[in-house]
Amino acid sequence: MTTDFAATRAFFDLPEGLVYLDGNSLGPLPKAAAERVRRTIEEEWGALLIGGWNKAGWMDLPRRVGDRIARLIGAAPGTVVMGDTLSIKVYQALASALELRPGRRVILSDTGNFPSDLYIADGLVRTLGAGYELRTVAPEAVEGAIGPDVAVLMLTEVDYRTGRRHDMGALTAKAHAAGALTVWDLAHSAGALPVDLAGTGADFAVGCSYKYLNSGPGGPAFIYVAPAHAEAARPALSGWLGHEAPFAFDLDYRPGRGIERMRVGTPPILQLAALDAAMDVWDIADIADVRARSVELTQAFIAGVEAACPDLVLASPRDPALRGSQVSFRHPEGYAIMQALIARGVVGDFRAPDILRFGFTPLYVGMAEVERAVAVLAEVMAGRLWDRAEHRARAAVT
Repeated sequence: MTTDFAATRAFFDLPEGLVYLDGNSLGPLPKAAAERVRRTIEEEWGALLIGGWNKAGWMDLPRRVGDRIARLIGAAPGTVVMGDTLSIKVYQALASALELRPGRRVILSDTGNFPSDLYIADGLVRTLGAGYELRTVAPEAVEGAIGPDVAVLMLTEVDYRTGRRHDMGALTAKAHAAGALTVWDLAHSAGALPVDLAGTGADFAVGCSYKYLNSGPGGPAFIYVAPAHAEAARPALSGWLGHEAPFAFDLDYRPGRGIERMRVGTPPILQLAALDAAMDVWDIADIADVRARSVELTQAFIAGVEAACPDLVLASPRDPALRGSQVSFRHPEGYAIMQALIARGVVGDFRAPDILRFGFTPLYVGMAEVERAVAVLAEVMAGRLWDRAEHRARAAVT
C-alpha cells in the first residue's frame, strides 16, 4: 500500500491556517470520532442503557481496539488490551516483571525517561521495600549498566524531550542475555514509527493513545504482554475485569486468561469509541510510509531552522535513524519563543528547562507546514517577537 497523505489529512478536523506540530502531545480530532461518540451516546447508551454491554459489544471493545493497535506495534492478536491510564499500565507491567524475576531487586532506567514512569517505579520499590531499587543512568550508559542484579529494564523508546531513540532490539537482547526482562514505553512510538515487539522479543510494553493515535485528551492506554509470559504474569492490580469470571463475583481472585488478566476496572467506553474511530485512518495509511515521510519532514525542518535561526541549538539527534518523529531545539527563552509561535498560528510545545519541541505527523503535516513553521520561527527570532510580557507568563500546561 502506498499512503495517500492528502486522504489522511482529510481524515482530521484541523483549524484553517493552523500549523499543528504538537500531535506528539495531543493528536487532533478525527472527523469520524465525533459521529462515532454521538452514536455511542445516543444509540447505544441512550437507547440500550445497560444493555449496551452485551448488545453493543462494549465489554469486548478493550480487546478489539487493542488488536487494532497491535498491528502498529508488531504484536500478535490477543496480546494487547486497552484500559486505564499509562501510569497504571506502567505499574502493572513493572510489578508483573519483577515477580517473574525473584531474587533480583533492580529496575534499571535512564535519566531521560518520562518522569511519571520513574515516579511509578520509585513508588513501587518503596512499597516493596526489601532492597528493591530504581537505578537510573544516562541514556547512552544504559547498555553498559545492564548487569546480573537487574530484574527489569524499563525504557521509553523515544525520549519525550529530545526524540532520542533507543535501540529496542539491541537493548532487549542485552537484557535477556543478563537474565532481565524488558518494559518498553511506546508513548512516542506507537503510530509514529514501525515497532516490532514480537520480533525484538520485548517482554512487556505500554503506551498512551492520545498522541499519535489521536484518541483525544485522556484517552485510554494499552498494555502488551509477550505470549511467553501471558499465563505466568500476575497483575499486581487485580481488578474485577481481570478476573477469570468477573460476573461470578467470587471473593477470591483468579487471573483471566492471557492478556485479559491485565484489565482492571470498567473500560471508558466513550473514549474507546473515539479511539476506535481514530484507528480507521490506519486502514488507508502504512506505518512504513508514515515513517519515511516523517524523516523527510524532520530533516527539512532541521535544515531550515539551522539556516534561519542560528541562536537555536539542535537538541535532537541529527541522524534520523536515532530519533523519533519529533525535533527539539534549545534556547534559554524557549518558553516565550514557543508562546510567540503559538500566537502566530504555529503550535508546538515547551519542555523544561529550555526545549522547544515540534512533532511531525505526516498523516496531517506536509512540507507546506514545515516551510511555514520555519518562516514564522525565523520572524520570531529575528525580530525578538518573543520578548514580551504576555509570552513570558507561564500557563499551567506548557
